[in-house]
Amino acid sequence: MRSPYEIIERPLVTEKSMAGAEQGRYTFRVRKDANKIEIAQAVEQLFNVKVASVNTMTVKGKKKRIGRHPEGKTPDWKKAIVALRPGHKIEIFEGM
Repeated sequence: MRSPYEIIERPLVTEKSMAGAEQGRYTFRVRKDANKIEIAQAVEQLFNVKVASVNTMTVKGKKKRIGRHPEGKTPDWKKAIVALRPGHKIEIFEGM
């Protein structure tokens, strides 16, 4: 079994994710091969909370060019939106 630190790469801090955090929905960038069960267990272990549901999506990489060189692409990545049970919250999102 993988460590929770391997599954959860980092929290996503955007205007939309901060609005969701007020409603108990937290957004994370996760490993591309992680499934919803692993993500829920990792969040419960790392932050000592109870997870109600997990929604995931694969974000496609963008096309990029550097000067006159041929077009390249940034890698695809996976985003997870984790909803917590009522009464639970993650403290790292509170001060932002």
